[in-house]
Amino acid sequence: MKSTKIAIAFGLLLLTAALPLLTGCGTGSDGPARSFCNVSYDPTRELYKEYNELFAEHWLQKTGQTLDIEQSNAGSGAQSRAVRSGKEADVVTLALAFDIDDLAVEKDGQPGLLKPDWQKSFPYNSSPYISTIVILVRKGNPLGIHDWDDLARTGVKVVTPNPKTSGGARWNYLALWAYALDKSLADIGGIDKFAEADQERQAKAEEDAYNFTKQVFANAVNQGMPTGARDATDAFVKQGNGDAFLAWENEACLSQKVMADQGFEIIYPSVSMRCEPPVAVVDTVVERRGTRDIAEEYLNYLYTPEMQEMIARHYYRPAVPEVAEKFADQFPPCRLVGIDECFGGWTAAQRKHFNADGLFDKMLTEIAR
Repeated sequence: MKSTKIAIAFGLLLLTAALPLLTGCGTGSDGPARSFCNVSYDPTRELYKEYNELFAEHWLQKTGQTLDIEQSNAGSGAQSRAVRSGKEADVVTLALAFDIDDLAVEKDGQPGLLKPDWQKSFPYNSSPYISTIVILVRKGNPLGIHDWDDLARTGVKVVTPNPKTSGGARWNYLALWAYALDKSLADIGGIDKFAEADQERQAKAEEDAYNFTKQVFANAVNQGMPTGARDATDAFVKQGNGDAFLAWENEACLSQKVMADQGFEIIYPSVSMRCEPPVAVVDTVVERRGTRDIAEEYLNYLYTPEMQEMIARHYYRPAVPEVAEKFADQFPPCRLVGIDECFGGWTAAQRKHFNADGLFDKMLTEIAR
């Protein structure tokens, strides 16, 4: 009897010692999945569909935990407002820095949802990929569209989403504005010399840019402006609306691939924007949900060589120079200008062009007349 009691006690001791090993991994692959949400902008659907699968496998191998990753896509501005209004996002991967900046500031008595210096959290200003704005036209380029100027011609039907709801559309608008500034200042060196020009010359260049951008958007308003970039893609590519589509480079390339029978052609304009879609952890959400470990790994993993190559396969320009060089032949060289250098950053650009009663609202009022 004594030996039996000793054996039972020894067995209990082994079981007690084993408990930390059994529970130390949190929710294992046989336990309930941890939930996680990425709120993103319109054209990243295919990119993050593949990435989520790859990351879930990476996380399982690393931690033994399974993940249930929710993906949300819509216009970048609309997504930012949805998160501000309570939509739970562990991370946001939006079209432009302003839409994340807007989540970081106190508004209507509510504190910011993430730290103000969020853009320092990850490499390359928290932008793991780069894109630009191009013009997609139909097979044979029947209207002979070769640069932004051609979109201002009378009767050209331009398709673009609405800058009030779409981050991509704000990049479209600024690409047009930058081109017009560059053309107006061509005799002194173009847009790069804007800051050095006298006030009178700057004012003339701004007036030229305003009138040119308004004319292109007049041609777009007549087609209706979808709320998001993907809806605009569908309007042009699937529904046959319009003659020219102001598109993210990756959307244009994807349209060529998916609708190869349509023979779409991509026009790279003489000047366009260097678009840097950023990513960020939503601090208030991850602290409440206990998901900071996933969120930070989710965004850091985007910068690994393997994921940078996956990004390139989805027609985004990799941020990591070594990988970008490897895929250089996939992306035609073009002259790209930055938001900071040409517009004083997104806060200044938003205030001047896209806020209520900004220049875009003024254009819409004049177009309506």
